[in-house]
Amino acid sequence: MTWIGQNLDIIWAALREHVYLAVVPVLLGLIISLPLGYVATRYSWLANPLVALGGVLYSLPSIALFIVLPVILGTKVLSPINIITALTIYTVSLLIRNVIDGLRSVPPEVRQSAIAVGYGTFRRVLTVDLPIAVPVIFAGLRVVTVANISMVSVGAIIGIGGLGDLFTDGFQLNFLTPIVVGIVLSLALALLADLIIVGLQWLLTPWDRAATVRKAG
Repeated sequence: MTWIGQNLDIIWAALREHVYLAVVPVLLGLIISLPLGYVATRYSWLANPLVALGGVLYSLPSIALFIVLPVILGTKVLSPINIITALTIYTVSLLIRNVIDGLRSVPPEVRQSAIAVGYGTFRRVLTVDLPIAVPVIFAGLRVVTVANISMVSVGAIIGIGGLGDLFTDGFQLNFLTPIVVGIVLSLALALLADLIIVGLQWLLTPWDRAATVRKAG
């Protein structure tokens, strides 16, 4: 407890960095995955290659990717861009399948009804397809968010790892407290992020809320 009290600034800074490095790739990955998923559903022959490519990219070892990216991007080793880029790649790799499956889950009759009443493509996708696809997309979003929170710590090997820096310090000093603090905060952050995503899904799917209320009644 003494160490925690004396190092609150360090712990808080590590936590802020961890949140930043984990959340930004999730947002970027979602922004990239949505149009890719739409294109893959519009041109069905693209779906399998995109999913297969995502599987290959996700199989790349994170440590190797963190080390190689500075060379590829021409950035400094200690630049957060390396971690954000790597985790964005992992996010898209995992999320693209959920976006495709989610958009494919939209009943054809619902889509045809929207077209029949005059919805253009953009409006239909935004107000009809995506809301119906939310549960499937958010299921993947929960997975990638928790995965990113876990993988950020690996970035400590290049000096940017958020809470992972506490693990490194603890191992180097042979001191358990920073390691325990890092583990507890990582778990708490993953749980909080998951709850936030579940809450957002609840807000974005009022029909599911209504169904739950009816079942409860």
